[in-house]
Parts: sequence; structure tokens; C-alpha cells
Amino acid sequence: TRIEDGMLKIGAMTREVDLEDSEEVGKIFPIFHDATKLIADPQVRNFGTIGGNLAHGDAANDHPAVMIALAAEVEITGLEGKRTVGIDEFFYGFYATAVQEGEILTEIRIPIPPGRSGNAYHKNERKVGDYATGGVAVQLVLDENDVCLYAGIGLTNVNPVPLRAERSEQALMGSVITEESINQAAAFAGEDCNPSDDLRGSVDYKRHIIKVLTKRMINKALERAKAS
Repeated sequence: TRIEDGMLKIGAMTREVDLEDSEEVGKIFPIFHDATKLIADPQVRNFGTIGGNLAHGDAANDHPAVMIALAAEVEITGLEGKRTVGIDEFFYGFYATAVQEGEILTEIRIPIPPGRSGNAYHKNERKVGDYATGGVAVQLVLDENDVCLYAGIGLTNVNPVPLRAERSEQALMGSVITEESINQAAAFAGEDCNPSDDLRGSVDYKRHIIKVLTKRMINKALERAKAS
């Protein structure tokens, strides 16, 4: 893992614990400290890799939502060379990614946000190490007048494919973030996700979880942005 060319570059074999322990990463992207400590247990985090987490293509994993919020891009290497795919084009089906036969994921690149930025992630889970009932990742970038220049919001385990909450992002961008716009963004996220009934909760319960977490994570990311 290194910072160069205005990007955080994460090698595919970087382990969860490497991000969890990195002070350099934590200063710019505290969202990784939020997320990694919620993933499975220490044994898994000591061996599990960021590249494997993404390449698995599971909407229940935590990193897809985080990478969506951070506007990451993924480097894929095959016999014919390397190509780069934006995170919104990386996940395209149930457990399906842009990595094709004869290819491997080799690097994840995340742009260092300009100016004042803050990011945050949390998931609701039945017990420690469980898949999320629902999770929300948020990144905000503010100008010197607190106008929101960028909002990225990714949702965990409430859609067959990792989901960007586009209406929620639009509710925040282009103006100073207010309690009203936060409430609107949270409501949109609850409406636009596509959860299913299972042992972790009903559809209505999961929509409520997403609404609550979206509001909390926007506020947390906003607080971090203003303090940066």
C-alpha cells in the first residue's frame, strides 16, 4: 500500500490487518479503520486480502460499498496486459465482476480527495463477525465555505449487486449540507435499496436500518471533513 500520483494504491494481496494498522491510511481514509475492525475476526483479517474481498463480488462484503463511496478504480491484469475499470463498472451481476477468465485483480486505486474530506462506514450485524443486516459507506468533500463538492454513498447487503445510492448523493452535492438534506438523503437510501427478507430481518426493517445508518454516517463524515 502506497500513496503516489495523487492516489492511494492498494495491492491486491494487501491484508485487512495492513489497512487496520496503517496510520498513514487512517489519516486520509479513516473509513478503512471503521470497516476493517467490523470484518469477521482477527484471524480472518490477518489472512484475508482486500483484492480477494472485492474480486469475490459479494454485495454482503464490506469493501465494495467502501470503494463505491471512495470512487475507486480497479486494475485488472491478463495475458493481453493491464486495464483499469471504474468501481461502478466493476460489479455487474450476482457474484459477477469485471475480472474475466485468464485475468486477475492486481491493484485498487483510490483518488486522494482535494480539500476538506471526511469518510465513514458502519454496518448493523446480528453478532460480531456476521454479514451485515445493512451497511453504509459515505465520503464527503467540502470547499472552504462548507459547500459539498462530492458525495459518495455505498450500501452493503441490500441489493444483489453492491449499490451506489445516487439520489442520496445528489441530495447533498452542490450546497451546504443541512439537517434537511441529510434527512432527504437518508430517506432516498432507504427507498432505493433492494433488500430481501431473510434471517437478518424483513425488507422494512432493512430499509429502516439503511435510513438510520445513512443519516449517521453522513453526520460522521461531515464532522470529519470539517475537522480535516
